[in-house]
This record gives sequence, structure tokens and C-alpha cells, in this order.
Amino acid sequence: MQEFWFYIELGLQHVLDINAYDHILFLAALALPFTFKSWKNVLLLATVFTFTHCLALVFSVYEILVIEATWIEFLIPVTIVSTALFNLVDSNDKLEDSTIWFHVLATGFFGLIHGFGFSNYFKMMIMGAEDKLAPLLGFAGGIEISQVIIVLLVLVLAYVVQTILKVKQSIFILVGSILIILITLPLLYETFPFKTVKF
Repeated sequence: MQEFWFYIELGLQHVLDINAYDHILFLAALALPFTFKSWKNVLLLATVFTFTHCLALVFSVYEILVIEATWIEFLIPVTIVSTALFNLVDSNDKLEDSTIWFHVLATGFFGLIHGFGFSNYFKMMIMGAEDKLAPLLGFAGGIEISQVIIVLLVLVLAYVVQTILKVKQSIFILVGSILIILITLPLLYETFPFKTVKF
């Protein structure tokens, strides 16, 4: 049980580490269009993301499907920019209801990518261990708890800005998405797999 809690803490620290901000940016971009009023949609997306995220961890740890780390590192900022760009294209007050199924599909696919991203780190931590299931469940649990914390923080920020400060939801989504894109662009460049290729 002590080992299980160790891996929960490891998962929490890995996501909430400010130096590894890519996962935080993705979750922020994903949560931007939503408010506490649409808690059912948020719960649906969180469930889909958790399921596909854990599925990718299982696939990678048990070597059912292995994807090269270079591509995963590049695809993670791609998912962030894609989510933020979609927010910009469809930034209106009805976004969270009219496009929820697009969000579900995108969240599922992006959850797989982020899961594979965490799996590379996790496999290094349990290298040589005979029991993989308990550490896997603990690590996944820590990651999911941290994801809930991040989404809740974004929803609280949305409430403060939109309800208390009276900023329109579309403006909040627009400004937030642009900031996320600007922060992510250097990461996109740094991980671009073909930047060293000479033509």
C-alpha cells in the first residue's frame, strides 16, 4: 500500500510540475469553453480522457503498442495548439453544447497521445519491476487527480472572470486560447522532428 501511494504522489507531481507545463496547457485549452453550468459535459470529457489516457499507459507498459518518444513529444504540443485553435474558430457562447461530440472524439484521441507521453516516463521508473499493475494503477490515479485539480482551477477562473468581472465567455475563450498558443509555439518548434533535416 505504501508503494501504491508513492506512485499516486509521483503521478501528481509529474503533472503539476510547472517545468512540465505541456499537460497543464492541454487541459487548460480543453476546459476553456466550459463553465460549472455545463458540469455534465466536463464530466463526460474527463471520463473519456481518463479512459483513453489509462488505455495508452496499459498498451505501452505491457508493450501491446509502442510509439517512438520523438513523435509523442511532438504530437503533445500539436494537441495543445489544435485544441486552442478549435476554441478560436468556434469561440461563441453556445460552443460547449453544439460541439460537445467533437470535443469527445478529440479528447479521446488526444488522451491516447498524452497517455503514451506519460508512459515513457513511467516505464523508466518501474524498469526491472516484476509487479507492474499496482504501480500503474497508482501512477494513473495520481495523474487523474491532478487533471481534476487543473480543470477545476480553470472552471473557477472562468467563473471569476465571466460572472464576477462580467467578461463575455467568447472573449475569455479567445484571450485564453491565444495565450496558450503563444506559450506552446516554442515547444512545438523544439520538438519538431524534421527541423534538422537539410533540403
